Amino acid sequence: MDINMVTLDDVKNNPEVNALLKIAQKQLEIRGFTEHSFRHVGRVAKTASNILKELGFDSREIELAKIAGYLHDIGNSANRVDHAHTGAVMSYNILTGMGMDYEEAGEIMLAVGNHDEGSGTANNISAALILADKSDVHRSRVTNKDMSTFDIHDRVNYAVVESALEVDKQKKKVTLILTIDTEICPVMDYFEIFLDRMKMNRGAADFLGLSFELVINENRLL
Repeated sequence: MDINMVTLDDVKNNPEVNALLKIAQKQLEIRGFTEHSFRHVGRVAKTASNILKELGFDSREIELAKIAGYLHDIGNSANRVDHAHTGAVMSYNILTGMGMDYEEAGEIMLAVGNHDEGSGTANNISAALILADKSDVHRSRVTNKDMSTFDIHDRVNYAVVESALEVDKQKKKVTLILTIDTEICPVMDYFEIFLDRMKMNRGAADFLGLSFELVINENRLL
C-alpha cells in the first residue's frame, strides 16, 4: 500500500468521518449532552495544534495533533461509554484505510484512546489533545434551549461567556482563562464537575514541560 501523508483537510472531506460525527451528535443530543460534534472537534483540532506550534514542534506532529483533535470524539457514534477507546480503534482503521502510515495512525490512536477522564497522557499529541479538549467549556456547547431544565453541565457551560487557552513557552506555562457569569453559575459549581479534568490538564501540561494555571474572572485559582 502506498503511504499517504494524510492531512486534516483529507479527514474533513472523508464522508465516513462526517457521517459518524453526525451520528455521534445525534445520540448525544438525545441523551442531553453538550455539543461534541463539528464545532467542538474543530476547535479542539485548532487548539491542540496551536499548543504544539507554540512549543516549536515540527509541522507533521502539529498536523497529527489537528487530526487527533478532529477524530477524538468519533467513538460517541457507538456509545458514550468508553468512547475514547472505541474512537481510538475507529480512528486507526479509518486513517490506515486512507493510506496513512501505520506508526502515524498509531500515534493518533494513542492520543484518542487516552483523552478521556480515567486515562492519561501517552505522547505529545495526547497531551495537547487533553489540554484542548478539557479546556473547551463555553455556552455555545449547550444544546438545551430551555434554561429551566438545565442540569449542572448545562449551567456551567452556559455561564462561560469567554474562554481562552494561552501558552507561554518562555515562562513554561499554559493558562486556561475563563469569564463566568456568576449569576448563572457560581465558580464552585465549575470545580464540582471539572476538577478531574483540571487534574488531567495539569498532568498533560507537565508532560510537555509546562505548568498549568486556571484563571476565572481575573482570579488565579490554580
